[in-house]
Amino acid sequence: MMMDWRGWEVPTVIANVAIVAAALLIALVSHAMFMAIGRRLAARTPDSVDDAAVELSARPLRWIAMAVSLAAARRFLDLPKWVNELWQFAAGFIVPGLVGWLMITVVRVYVRAVELRFDIAVEDNLRARRRRTRATILGRIVVIAIGMVTVALMLLSIPSIRSVGITLMASAGLAGLAVGAAAQPALKNLIAGIQLAFTEPIRLDDVLIIEGEWGKVEEIRLTYVVVALWDERRLVVPVSRFLEMPFQNWTRNTSKLLGSAFFWLDPTADIPKLRAKYEDIVRANPRWDGRAFVLQVTDTKPEAIEVRVLATAKDAPTAFDLRCDLREAMLAFIRDEMPEALPRHRLAPVAIDGSTPRA
Repeated sequence: MMMDWRGWEVPTVIANVAIVAAALLIALVSHAMFMAIGRRLAARTPDSVDDAAVELSARPLRWIAMAVSLAAARRFLDLPKWVNELWQFAAGFIVPGLVGWLMITVVRVYVRAVELRFDIAVEDNLRARRRRTRATILGRIVVIAIGMVTVALMLLSIPSIRSVGITLMASAGLAGLAVGAAAQPALKNLIAGIQLAFTEPIRLDDVLIIEGEWGKVEEIRLTYVVVALWDERRLVVPVSRFLEMPFQNWTRNTSKLLGSAFFWLDPTADIPKLRAKYEDIVRANPRWDGRAFVLQVTDTKPEAIEVRVLATAKDAPTAFDLRCDLREAMLAFIRDEMPEALPRHRLAPVAIDGSTPRA
């Protein structure tokens, strides 16, 4: 077939290809110009959120521009009936996918904006950790929901699937019971992940003691949490574990901590002298945050007394290092200046006949 194109008779196939190529070229050029303007405007602002928004939205916007341009060029094409039906089927299948992709990108831009605006590297990062944790978990939930709706809309564009939808809905009750019974652990952790976003028993960068291990919350997923341990191992814990069993959260309300160390000394040790030296050691240590310190006798045994020292620090790693410093300094002082304070074993004198002589 031939198409009359302003007096020129052009084969239909060539004309259609030319129209499609022109539409795609216009879409790509328009997208490139739009993104260039967006990058230039984003570069003028000190905030990096708009830069992230431009970069994350570049790919979905390119494909959406191509889809819109092809839809506009559709009325200029001379297509056979079967090609026209295939075109409509492809449009009904692809357009919901592109819209869903763009919506997921918007969610990711929001999560990225929260990450950029709330820095958890600062000293007082409680509010930042709360916002980032909630944005991360809720962002994943919304992405999954958008993905499910997008897939459903794409499948509804297929007539054969739409016709059997009533049958599938009728059997959805039994199928739901079967799937729920088989996937109970996964659903349990999924629901626990949603609950975690609102109750916030843990947050990103929280310091925990769990399963006898010390570590920081590195990543929170919908069904599991990754804890970075102090020796660079990773402990993967199901989300439901944090809602059903106890654990220690050292940074629940603040990152500041009270560190302690213990010494076993002779009952005759000069406690006031030790307390005075301990005060000098704490005040001279740069890891002490200046809030509080104390030295106390917390227990007694027949041959020794338990002396506990406390000192405050700005966070858990600093508190650990401070405790080590205090132990080393106090042990060195006791060894060099007060060796009589070290625990000693006392033996009572015994007479030849086995009786203990009286004083």
